[in-house]
This record gives sequence, C-alpha cells and structure tokens, in this order.
Amino acid sequence: MFNNKNVGEESKKVRHRKQLPDKYILMALALLCVIMIGLSASNSSFAAPFKRVVGSIFVPIEKGINNIGLWFADKSDFFAQIDDLKEENEKLKEQVDDLTLQNTQLLKNELEFQRLQELLQLQEAYSAYPTTGARIIAMEPNGWYTTFTIDKGSNDGMAVDMNVIANGGLVGIITEVGPNYSIVSSIINDNMSVSAEFVETSDLCVVNGDLQLIEDGYLSVSNISKDVEVSDGAMITTSHISSKYLPGILIGYIHSVTEDDNNLTKSGYVATVVDFTNLQDVLVITQLKETGE
Repeated sequence: MFNNKNVGEESKKVRHRKQLPDKYILMALALLCVIMIGLSASNSSFAAPFKRVVGSIFVPIEKGINNIGLWFADKSDFFAQIDDLKEENEKLKEQVDDLTLQNTQLLKNELEFQRLQELLQLQEAYSAYPTTGARIIAMEPNGWYTTFTIDKGSNDGMAVDMNVIANGGLVGIITEVGPNYSIVSSIINDNMSVSAEFVETSDLCVVNGDLQLIEDGYLSVSNISKDVEVSDGAMITTSHISSKYLPGILIGYIHSVTEDDNNLTKSGYVATVVDFTNLQDVLVITQLKETGE
C-alpha cells in the first residue's frame, strides 16, 4: 500500500530540486550583467577585453533592435501615408464628381443658349410674321417628329392651322389645341401636302409628305409644269395660293427633277432644311392664313 503523505512529500522535493537551478541561473545571469556593466563603465586596461566581448555581443543586438525599430517605424509611416492617400483620393473623387456635374450643366446651358440663338435668328428671318417660341414635350415613338406636342395651348394664344417652323424652315401646322398644349402635324406625314413655289421663277409645285423618303432627308415634289426650267439646288418655299400655309416659308432645295409619263408635268425631290429627327424647340407663327389676324 502506498502512503499518500510520502508521495506528496516526494513530489515537493522533486519540484524543489527543479526550481533551485532556475533560481541560481537567474541570479548568475543578473550578477554577470552587473559585472559586465561595471566592466564596461570602467576605464581600466583589465576591463578592455570585457568591453570588447560586451561590444561584440550587445552592439549587434542593439543594431538589430534599432533596425527592427526603424523597420516598424517605416511600416507605420507607410500605412499612415496609405491612409492619407486614401483620404486624399476620396476628396479628389468628390471634386471630380462636382466638376463633372458643373461641366454637364455648363454644356447643357451652352446648348440651350445655341438653340435660343437659332430661334432668335429664325425669328429675325421671318420678322414679317409674329411668332412665339415653344418647347416640344412629347413625340411619336417612331423616332421621327411626324406628330408632336408642344407646351403651349389656347391659354397662350395658340390656334388650329397656325404654322410651325424650326431649323430655318417649315415644320408643320397645328392640328389640335388644348388649354396648355397643342399638337403639331409635320409636313413629312404621308397625308400632308403643301402648295409651294420656286423662289427664282415663282412657278408652282406641290410638296408631298413621304415617311420612306424622309429617311434619306427628302420629300417628293410633283405638279411642276414641264415648261419650267429647274436645276438642282433651286429653293422651294410655301406659295401665296396655299390655303393654310403662309407664303415665303422655306421648305428645302430641289433635287433630281424628271419629266412625268403624261408629258405635261415634272416630278422630283426636295431636301428639307429641317432635321426631323432632332427637334426640341420650335417657333409658332401666331398669324393665320385665312384671316391674316
């Protein structure tokens, strides 16, 4: 049978024997450090070898510690610079966004100014007629301004059959009026015809809407007398005998006139001055052909 008391005492002795060397080792190291420090501080020749030993041992350690410290300092500065760069980058992004927004607004204002200048020039070109500007607010989804809505109506003095112009020429005519809007049918529609004349000779013709031809920028021209000498580039305007269109409004320029099979008339094409794929603002001539009011 084992005695628990004896076992416990034996364990304590073993632990004691294990602890004694560690204590003595620490004391010896501490004493050695004191001696080494004292010798290092001494100026005697006896201490010189010990100084060299100390220097050879501790100087490399000190250099290593310094290098490690410098490495950590560099890394700390590096990460601090990264944080600063990130913050600066975010600020630059905000500035770029602000400048982009300002540039977009300036470009928009410039385009708006150009459109207003064009309308003013158009108004001056047709100064014989009273006009008012209007903004297009809706159009057909086919990509062509065959029929569109403007932001002025009867409250603004709009009326059916008022002529509409833009880009230096005839666009169409008002066909429906509401209190604050009007609907315009343009001359490119298949069911639209305009009594026109050649500016140089005053000879009459008829300009017909054609949605297929307008894809190439043309409308058809018919009822040209076979005796009329017409050359490409001749200017065509609305005629004085039109029942709805005021005279003298530019439509376009003649192209490729040929004689018809009936040997009585000629036909051809007219290149429109109006770009019917890009309209934003128009001028409405507020004078009606029928009454002149």
